[in-house]
Amino acid sequence: MFSDTAEFHRWFAQRRQAHAYKVTRAPLDRLDGWSLQEGTGDLVHSTGRFFSVRGLDVRRAGRGVDAWQQPIIVQPEHGVLGILVKEFGGVPHCLLQAKMEPGNVNLVQLSPTVQATKSNYTRVHGGRPVPYLEHFVAPRGGRVLFDALQSEQASWFFAKRNRNMIVRTQEDVPVHEDFCWLSFDQIADLLQTDDLVNMDTRTVLSGAAGLRRPPAPEGDGFSAALAASWQPGGRALHDTAELLSWFTEAKDRCTLERRLIPLAATARWSLRDGVIAHDDGRHFTVLGVRVEASNREVTGWSQPMFAPSSRGVIAFLARRVDGVLHLLVQARIETGALDRIEMAPTVQCQPADYTAGVLGAPLPGPRPPFLDEVLGAATERVRYDALQSEEGGRFHHARSRYMIVEVDEDFPLDVPPDYTWMTLRQLADFVRHGSQLNVEARSLLTLLGFLPARPAAARAPLPASTA
Repeated sequence: MFSDTAEFHRWFAQRRQAHAYKVTRAPLDRLDGWSLQEGTGDLVHSTGRFFSVRGLDVRRAGRGVDAWQQPIIVQPEHGVLGILVKEFGGVPHCLLQAKMEPGNVNLVQLSPTVQATKSNYTRVHGGRPVPYLEHFVAPRGGRVLFDALQSEQASWFFAKRNRNMIVRTQEDVPVHEDFCWLSFDQIADLLQTDDLVNMDTRTVLSGAAGLRRPPAPEGDGFSAALAASWQPGGRALHDTAELLSWFTEAKDRCTLERRLIPLAATARWSLRDGVIAHDDGRHFTVLGVRVEASNREVTGWSQPMFAPSSRGVIAFLARRVDGVLHLLVQARIETGALDRIEMAPTVQCQPADYTAGVLGAPLPGPRPPFLDEVLGAATERVRYDALQSEEGGRFHHARSRYMIVEVDEDFPLDVPPDYTWMTLRQLADFVRHGSQLNVEARSLLTLLGFLPARPAAARAPLPASTA
C-alpha cells in the first residue's frame, strides 16, 4: 500500500524498469505461429486457439454508410477480467498489476488482478500459470461483488465478451512484485493521468463506480449535481420502465445484417507491404508484431494487431435537470456486438474519418451528431478530458480522447429517437446486468464515478485535428 500517489508513481517507474520489453513489427505473411489460411485468407494461429482475423460483411446498418466490409477479430472464448478487493483499516483497496501489453503506447499500464483469455489461463501457450486466478474461478473463496459478461470494442471484435468480476476477500493475500493495493481514492487520482489505468481495469471498475461515495458538493454546482445523479431512486427525467422501453424500441428498429466472410474476399481491403489496409487509408490497419516480455507467462510470442488510423473521441454530453446530472446516452448500432445494439456515449468516432484529404477519398458519411458540440465546447464546460488507451492486447497504439462536456440548461431535452437522458445511477444499474453498455460507455462511467474529491479544472482542449 502507498501513503500517497507520489509513492505509487515511484513504485510504478521501478516496475517498468525492472523488466525487459521489446515490440517489433513483422509482416503478417511471415508472422511466427500464424498463417493466412489457404482459400479464405483468414489469419489463424497454428493451435487453432487464441483468436483469428476474418472478414465481416455488413448490410442495412442504418448509419451514414449503410453497407461495408472489413476485417474483424473472432475470439469466441470468454476471458476473465477480475479485480480482488480487500479492506485495510476499513478502507477497500483493489489489487492491480503493472502489466505490459504489446499495443500500449507506453507498454506498461495498470491492469486488473487477473486479465487473461481462456487460452491463456488454461495455458495453451505452455507458459507460467496466471497469478491469483483461483479467486475468480469456481470453487472460489471470498464474496462476489460484481459478475457480468461484458462486450468489448464491437467495431473490431465479433460477438466478443469477457467476464468482468470484482471479488472481496478477507484472506491474507501475498503480493507479487508487479502488483499493488490501491484505494478507490488513489485510483480516482490515477484516472486523471493519460494512458495509466488500462481499459480492462476501467471496464471492471464500472461495476464498482456506484459503490464509491461521490465527492462532496462544492464549486459551481457540478459536484452537487453529480452526487445527486448517483442517488438510488433519485429524481430522473425517465424511470427504468421508460428506459427499458426506449432501449427495446431501438433494438426492434434495428435492421442490421452481418455475416462472417473470408478475409481474402473483403472488398476494399488488401494485403500489401506485410499489412492489411483499407484502400482509402482510413479506419485501421492489421499489422503483425513480435513481442519479448521477461515477466509475462510466455516471454516471447508473435501476433496480429489492429492499429487505428487516427485517434478516437469518446464523450458524454451532460446536463443538469432539476439539479441532477443527466448524460445523453445513445442506442448505438454496434456491428460486432452480440445483441447488435448497446448503450453508448453521446459521441464515439474517429473525427479524422470525417475530414477531407485522406488520399482524396470521399467522406464515409455525414458528420456524427453532437460531435461539434463536444469538440467546440468552452474549456470551463469540459469536466473531464484525458487520453486513455484502448485494449493493448489486440490493438496497437489505440488511444481515445475521453471527455465529459456539460451543456447549458437550455440545451434541448427533446433529442433524436436513438438518444435519451439518463442519470449515472441508472447507467450503473444497467451495467450490473451485462451486455447493456458498451465498453466505451463503461469507461466513461468509471471516470465519472471515480472523479477525485476535488475535481481539477479541465485542461485546455486538444486541437480538433488531433482529437
